[in-house]
Amino acid sequence: MPSIRVILADSQAIYRVGMRKVFAVEDDIRVVAQTENLDNLFAALERFPEGVVILEGQMIPDLAVTIPEIVMRAPKSKFIVQVAEIDENDTVGLYRSGVKGVVARSILPDQLVHCVRRIAAGETWIDNQSISWVLEAYRAQAAALMNPRTQPKLSSKELTIIGCITRGMRNKEIASQIGTSEQVVKNYLRKVYDKLGVSDRLELALYCLHHQILKQDPESAEVADVAGSAQRPK
Repeated sequence: MPSIRVILADSQAIYRVGMRKVFAVEDDIRVVAQTENLDNLFAALERFPEGVVILEGQMIPDLAVTIPEIVMRAPKSKFIVQVAEIDENDTVGLYRSGVKGVVARSILPDQLVHCVRRIAAGETWIDNQSISWVLEAYRAQAAALMNPRTQPKLSSKELTIIGCITRGMRNKEIASQIGTSEQVVKNYLRKVYDKLGVSDRLELALYCLHHQILKQDPESAEVADVAGSAQRPK
């Protein structure tokens, strides 16, 4: 049996047919599913939770929001995003979201095969230009974090949620703690991620630990109150 399973997620049939023909002559690669929208992609990921997914970027309505959710739902899959043009902001965001490769729609067939094999083997497919963009983004983020003038202003509600996150609480638990819905908590988290320049809960916790966010703002007293009440026996 072929050792590499591939899911083709593309809204355009001509691209799906073309890629399937490319992989059909490779002994170690087999296309196990083809999807034309997100719902079908999620169904395919449930059936084939491990493998390489070649995903058309234009099929995703909001890359910055949707890609992290897709990656989270299929942590054992490896994602390659095809884009019309290699854009700096999108490329940096995609790699930070856990994507293993970003390629142009015009990629040559043998390069695509090589890309799939490299990523299936656990590597990341990234060209020199994208490496420069990613490194520059991290340098800029590090410089901003070290500059006290650029420290973001967080609301008391945001600080409360951050305090809950650093204690390992889930969104449902946070919503119950502060008397709101899970969706509202998610909305606050997205705003916090944008303000602090982090991409997930781990980066958020490390950022707060390094910069002592919960001790810098006088309004963070609400966090201490929430923490204290959570630790009291019921």
